Amino acid sequence: MRSNYYLKHTLSSSSLKFALFISLSFTTNTNTITASHHRTLSPTKATAVDLLSLLGPAHRAAQVDPTVARDLWSCLNFLVPFHPTTYDLKRRSMTQLGQRRESDAVDNGRIWWPPPAVPDIEGSKECKCELTRTPYGRHFIHEELNTYIRFLFEMIVSRGPAVGLNVSLSRYDFFHGHVFLAKETGRLGILFHAKEYPAYEKKVFPFNMGYCQTGSNVAYDKEMNLRNILWLAPMPSTSNKDWVAPGVLVVLNAHPDGIIYRDLIPDYVQVARTIYEDDFGKIPVDVNYLKVGGASNNYQLFIC
Repeated sequence: MRSNYYLKHTLSSSSLKFALFISLSFTTNTNTITASHHRTLSPTKATAVDLLSLLGPAHRAAQVDPTVARDLWSCLNFLVPFHPTTYDLKRRSMTQLGQRRESDAVDNGRIWWPPPAVPDIEGSKECKCELTRTPYGRHFIHEELNTYIRFLFEMIVSRGPAVGLNVSLSRYDFFHGHVFLAKETGRLGILFHAKEYPAYEKKVFPFNMGYCQTGSNVAYDKEMNLRNILWLAPMPSTSNKDWVAPGVLVVLNAHPDGIIYRDLIPDYVQVARTIYEDDFGKIPVDVNYLKVGGASNNYQLFIC
């Protein structure tokens, strides 16, 4: 069980503040997915710090070994363009949070410059499935932040197919992410995991993952390579009110011939294509977006 944290992280500008206030207790042998990617990878081992640096300001990206940078870029499938085009910080305002999404451009802007600041889920209790770290869930103090986290889940579902990732908001598939604070790069982010409980299949996925896998219809196929999705908050300058890096939303492609698979996924979970959140930084909290009740679209956010 993780120790207690009290986190206060503020990203500020003249028109935007991103605040988190949290005080919580915290409490997968054989590769069967084939890929068509073939290239000679850099002999230098990539790290999570390299990935965050590459997605950060130019001076940090320049510090990454060029061949490592090349191989990492080949594994990044962006759900939102990496560089902002028509948006800048002055055009963002907190009042836009509650408005209905009207266009891709608006949604892109909400990624680049985001706003400031558990019941029985689909019958999980009946099969003794515990989906969250703790049996209780909370919300962030700022409702704008709760709205934004929900927006991130829905954005990944809606844009995923464009890069080959088809996920659903389900307790077997896509429902959680891990908030992290990366000390070395200064980034705040969330590592989302989709395809969480693939269905047991004797020939394709002969692994028993416990109670939470019971009843799963999630197929173990090539989309498992895309199950790790990374969101990074924009990075503020330490010397002025400018931002030195925009927000990022990217699918990390862990195909077996790539550098992410080789260097960022431990050998013992390669079959599950799991990148561990702890490699990015300290994990104060998980965010869970879960279906509650009988209504088809009744999803609620839980911070655990």
